[in-house]
Amino acid sequence: MIVYDADGQILGRLCSVIAKQLIKGESVTVVNAEKAVISGKPKTTKEQYLERVSRGDPYKGPFFPKMPDAIFRRTVRGMLPWHKPRGREFYRKLKVFIGIPEELTKGKFEKVSVADASRLKTKSMTLGELALAIGAKKRW
Repeated sequence: MIVYDADGQILGRLCSVIAKQLIKGESVTVVNAEKAVISGKPKTTKEQYLERVSRGDPYKGPFFPKMPDAIFRRTVRGMLPWHKPRGREFYRKLKVFIGIPEELTKGKFEKVSVADASRLKTKSMTLGELALAIGAKKRW
């Protein structure tokens, strides 16, 4: 099992690395999903995600997640062959957590720097800030 810490990592780049690991057959766990960074202007990013959330019928869908861990999972899902049985098997091997759960605090895991957001020169926002902007209730 591979454990990634999303704290200060760029969302899309981290998700692409995770998708490749899942396709190889590894089990992947992600902690601190709310601290992943989305690069780009915050106002534009909020507008794009709000459009995804408000699209469709509130009873029949399509539905888009509002919590940071669910948005993270959905981003990885977009990089997998979801409409094939293999893709769904890969997706089941992904676990995403807000914060660090107790079962992982006992063991040590390395913070793998896949896409460090400290080198970004553009404006950015965290996944937690985005989730609050599109209507999530803060539970983290």
